[in-house]
Amino acid sequence: MKKTLKTLIAAGCLLAAGSTLAAENSLRFGLEALYPPFESKSASGQLEGFDIDLGNAVCAAAQVKCSWVETSFDSLIPALQARKFDVINSAMNVTEQRRQAIAFTDSIYQVPNRLIAKADSGLKPDAKSLAGKHVGVLQGSIQENYAKAHWAPEGVDVVSYQDQNQVYLDLTAGRLDATLIMAPAGQSGFLAHPDGKGFAFVGDAVQDDKILGEGIAFGLRKDDTATLKKLNEAIDKVKQQGTIGELSKKYFGDIDVTVK
Repeated sequence: MKKTLKTLIAAGCLLAAGSTLAAENSLRFGLEALYPPFESKSASGQLEGFDIDLGNAVCAAAQVKCSWVETSFDSLIPALQARKFDVINSAMNVTEQRRQAIAFTDSIYQVPNRLIAKADSGLKPDAKSLAGKHVGVLQGSIQENYAKAHWAPEGVDVVSYQDQNQVYLDLTAGRLDATLIMAPAGQSGFLAHPDGKGFAFVGDAVQDDKILGEGIAFGLRKDDTATLKKLNEAIDKVKQQGTIGELSKKYFGDIDVTVK
């Protein structure tokens, strides 16, 4: 009996060691695939976009295997904490509010946030201009936080959506007057399409470092220090290789969004 018990314990230890090793050689990224050009799906259902290419490059540098788990943007942090995946890779800006819940890698890239409205609307991204107007934002996003902090108290109707594509639909249908969004996503996901005809970026990019953050990074559970260290080392390699600059050119044109 004792020999059998010892054998079972030894086998269990080997199995646990094997599971740990497997976990160390793979990485599950969580994302919302509804935000081109950062992350979306092709006509064939394949994931594509800046963050997909970035994730694959970082995994290659870290010598781990990537896999992807989809969920809504506002569910990303709860799903990470519930261990449904290991890392958030979904154009998530680093903010103090989010730092209270999760840890972040070093910032990787940074893009401006701009208002889209009818080109001839005369609207500007400020509370006075938008008073009485309806502005659509993605639920759980920094754009939502910004609009609710700066515009809602001044009489702007800030409308939150789980899906940015629904924002675009309501914008073209006239149910919204504008949307606040990361500029590359607005250009690729709306303005570059037929439905975006007659719309444009209006005014300058909005500014508020406290709300809009210090750049976009990968999010992790606070206790996952080993993965954080490995990812930061891989991110540094990818930056030095110029990969982020190359991806910037591929998806955003002449703008290099790399955080130096």
